Amino acid sequence: MGHAFHRDPSQNYPVAVAGDGVYVYDREGRRYLDASGGAAVSCLGHSDRAVIEAITRQLEALPYAHTSFFTNEPMEALADALIAAAPKPLDRVYFTSGGSEAMEAALKLARQYFVEKGEPQRARLIGRRQSYHGNTLGALAVGGNFWRRRQFEPLLIGATHVSPCYPYRDRREGESDAAYVERLGSELEQEIERLGGDKVIAFVAETVAGATLGCVPPVAGYFKRVREICDRHGILLILDEVMCGMGRCGTMWAFEREGVVPDIATIAKGLGAGYQPIGAMIVARPIYETITRGSGFFQHGYTYLGHAAACAGALAVQQRLREGGVLAQVTPMGQCLENELRRTLGEHPHVGDIRGRGLFWALELVADRKAKSPFDPGLQMHARIKQEALKAGLLCYPMGGTIDGERGDHVLLAPPFVIEPSQIEELVHKLETAIQSALINT
Repeated sequence: MGHAFHRDPSQNYPVAVAGDGVYVYDREGRRYLDASGGAAVSCLGHSDRAVIEAITRQLEALPYAHTSFFTNEPMEALADALIAAAPKPLDRVYFTSGGSEAMEAALKLARQYFVEKGEPQRARLIGRRQSYHGNTLGALAVGGNFWRRRQFEPLLIGATHVSPCYPYRDRREGESDAAYVERLGSELEQEIERLGGDKVIAFVAETVAGATLGCVPPVAGYFKRVREICDRHGILLILDEVMCGMGRCGTMWAFEREGVVPDIATIAKGLGAGYQPIGAMIVARPIYETITRGSGFFQHGYTYLGHAAACAGALAVQQRLREGGVLAQVTPMGQCLENELRRTLGEHPHVGDIRGRGLFWALELVADRKAKSPFDPGLQMHARIKQEALKAGLLCYPMGGTIDGERGDHVLLAPPFVIEPSQIEELVHKLETAIQSALINT
């Protein structure tokens, strides 16, 4: 493979050379249906001419100008477009190169906000177990996946974690949504009180839990309860929509369905659809004004902040989603995907749960459906399914450690928004084949 340091040096990766719609082609001519958009990134597929041409035009005009000297037209236009589609009080956009950088910026801004407000004692963060917010040290600290955190624990900032909203395993028998929400809310309240209500900076959560828990939407009323608790204690609510936002769940912002607005939201992946690396932090006006009326300077920065070509591409993506009608296809195609998954795998003895929203779905795999018992982690069932899917010409996103960072397996699906019904049938058929092959070879 040469001198590249691959994420898994033990793997012999096929070489991707071309993309066409929902398909990726390797150097040997094999075709793969991209059922996960890479990692929920490629929402427009791999060959959108409008986006490619927008990036090309910008590269010809101005590829890069450092934001300590200049702003640029695509950055300003993209920020305006995002805020035009965002509810108040969200008002400002800070661009990054990806989701981890966006979360790191959010944590630092949240801390600086309280320092400038005269509350420097606020230094603690609360996240949720089995969450994932990125791989920078700050993002990793507020994330709650044991396996990802374990060897880096000595380097991580102070963050504690409460239970996720995970009804398949954590809601008690006979417990209503309202009672489950109240129990989770009480746990958060108790953690705030344990730390000291005036010591906490923010509560951080994925609006729809993504990679490490597997497409788990919150139960009704959960985030309204969280918002009320945060407001009462003067704590910021930071919602991570890096994976679930930008139309992935059927609305531009996943939190639209929850009836709340965060103080800070982070986005990436579907923002630029993979055509250029880009992420962003969306900030409420009171936070922005606290900085501008105080020190006047956010003590943070990135070399590629507001990269002109990346912003031009992301602006074209946003135009395609809205003006091109692509966003309107997410809900009906998501319903088609859900129906096909439930029809084909809904009664499968090793599929414990099928869950999701929009074009963001996951299957939780179990050794025993009735007991909800997971497979032995040593089997690496998720890895087996990934390999069998590749053989079948399917790219999906299986993960292990669903339950506690060690036990549990799920398969995440996040296909491009431009997928067609016949391709959804192809997707589910190949996924069923991969699951069966993995089980046979166990």
